[in-house]
Amino acid sequence: MRQRLSSEPDRYRGRRRVPTPPRSRYAAVVTTAFVGAGIVALGASALPDAKDVSPTVLDELKQASVTSQDAAARADNADRASRDSRPKDNAEPEVWLLPLQGYDFNSPYGMRWGKLHTGVDLVAAEGTPYVAIHDGLVTKAGWFGGYGNAVIVQHADGSEAIYGHSSAVSVKEGQQIKAGDQLGLVGQTGHAYGTHLHLEIHVKGQPIDPVPYLQERGVDIKLQVEAIYSEVAAS
Repeated sequence: MRQRLSSEPDRYRGRRRVPTPPRSRYAAVVTTAFVGAGIVALGASALPDAKDVSPTVLDELKQASVTSQDAAARADNADRASRDSRPKDNAEPEVWLLPLQGYDFNSPYGMRWGKLHTGVDLVAAEGTPYVAIHDGLVTKAGWFGGYGNAVIVQHADGSEAIYGHSSAVSVKEGQQIKAGDQLGLVGQTGHAYGTHLHLEIHVKGQPIDPVPYLQERGVDIKLQVEAIYSEVAAS
């Protein structure tokens, strides 16, 4: 039998690694796998699979989403409608004016010589221009029986103004006019005694007293005062 000589060099002289017991490595692998599986299982329980949700529940969820969006849309539309319905700050006020400047108020509305005088007479020199007291549509421009040459203007609210006894008219039927637009010239045509402008106001087809009607709109035809000039003087 050959004996190992003490002088024979060892085949491995480095540091020896301490072997890991097989049971320890196995336990570590098993523990890691168990913890990972637990985390996955916990996540899965928090997020249910869509397949496990009944079709009825899914439909309810979808319907709730649609209902919420529809309610939001209706609220937005209602808000827009509310904003649109607010009065505009730059809306132009209605303008009412005197038909003449520098006249004599004569023959008021009422009974005269046993008959109803259906307007007022404003005495001025022949050829004096007169204007529209309010915006409207010219429905008559020309001869009109006892009114002579006349202009009739229908306003947006359905009321009408009749300007009679003109020496000439300056507008045509079907023409849209604004308050202050010239309509004609003072004259004495038709059944008239002296040169003057006969002014009538009709509401619902019936003549009314122009004085209180125009006063309600800022025009005092007797005192020859209109709101537009009062506002300028006040400012």
